[in-house]
Amino acid sequence: MTLASALRLRAGTLTLMGAALGTSTLPSQLSAQTPTHRGAGPARAPSLPVIETGGQHPMPDQWIDRETGHRVRKLVRREGANSSFYFTNPPFVPRQATSGGQMVFHGAAANGRQLFVIDLATEAIRQLTNRVGGVNGELVAPNTGEAFYQGRDSIYSVNLRTGDTRLVIVLPRDMRGSISTVNADATVIAGVTAAPEKDEILRQFPAKGDYFTRIFAAHIPHSLWTLDVKTGALQTIHQENTWLGHVQFSPTDPSLLMFCHEGPWHLLDRIWTIDTRTRQVKKLHTRSMENEIAGHEFFSPDGRVIWYDLQMPRGVTFHLRGVDVATGTTRSYRVERDDWGIHFNVSPDQTLFTSDGGDSSQVARTKEGMWINLLRVDGERLVSERLVDMRHHGYRRDEPNVQFTPDSKWIVFRGNFDGDVQVYAVEVAKAR
Repeated sequence: MTLASALRLRAGTLTLMGAALGTSTLPSQLSAQTPTHRGAGPARAPSLPVIETGGQHPMPDQWIDRETGHRVRKLVRREGANSSFYFTNPPFVPRQATSGGQMVFHGAAANGRQLFVIDLATEAIRQLTNRVGGVNGELVAPNTGEAFYQGRDSIYSVNLRTGDTRLVIVLPRDMRGSISTVNADATVIAGVTAAPEKDEILRQFPAKGDYFTRIFAAHIPHSLWTLDVKTGALQTIHQENTWLGHVQFSPTDPSLLMFCHEGPWHLLDRIWTIDTRTRQVKKLHTRSMENEIAGHEFFSPDGRVIWYDLQMPRGVTFHLRGVDVATGTTRSYRVERDDWGIHFNVSPDQTLFTSDGGDSSQVARTKEGMWINLLRVDGERLVSERLVDMRHHGYRRDEPNVQFTPDSKWIVFRGNFDGDVQVYAVEVAKAR
């Protein structure tokens, strides 16, 4: 049974950001070798097994999590490892539609990691890129139907519907770096370039536990730059002798760019924005006590709020805080230790939050925190509902990186509880 069938059984016509999606589904019987494959269409709801997530191998294509009562579904069904996007990079196109829609993901191929797309109306899966050595970049522009990616020193655009690819630019040697984000009207890409000393540290100390403090302490020059997608014009918009990263454009303001100071969170004020036109830089959060940390920041869907994990102090009390980008006013919700996640996210309708949990090696140091959680506002706190038991997931290998689907009815996440990392979704509503 397709996911659309399940949604129709529960909620009538599927909606995507308020627009009807009468025939839209999330992928069912998918095959990378048969891009025109179609599923069997609507079917009577099957009797799903109620089992422990990750408790058997292989897991079925869908099941009811025994611990939570929620339906879990394997979204991408192709050979090899498949990975959803980082939690700050929405993969869905378009945001609004009368029918259909697509989701972009990474998949392992013989010549490296490539981009693929699932057509949510036909359930077809197509390979978008085929570059030797694989590609990097998780940039999707929903209003133009493009994905941008990087192959070594070159940046490309691919049309999700036609597969047409064009070279945007070959980066000059002195500006080579990684692309990070595309702005709201798909006219500008932003990226980061670091001095060669950073690459040398990474070469000598490839493990995060070894390079993390070294790069921070080295005060290596970093630059933020923008790329005009149409003209190929490059501009350096900000430079600092410190580690810069986590670059994100506002989903609604084409000129507002967020970035962070990387390094040990308790030693820095992490969250910043820059207006790409005026170059005005603004700090969004200032630490107020010893060992306070704030990070893993992300925009609300309307671009008005930047949300982030706030711990005062580190590993003791946990909050999800939002700061209004225009006024600087804040609101905070208390999070219980076992409900904390490496990443948080907010639903497109901004009524729900989610967290992806963590094992005992993470900052919360909890042995009961390995869950995908749904979080609801209750006064000044977030109350959790468990969605997926993640005890069989290896957090050190792959972080789940939770994202709501555009209709707010499912949460997409990565899981490796059945071997290689794969793309799954859990239904927000409890199974009947």
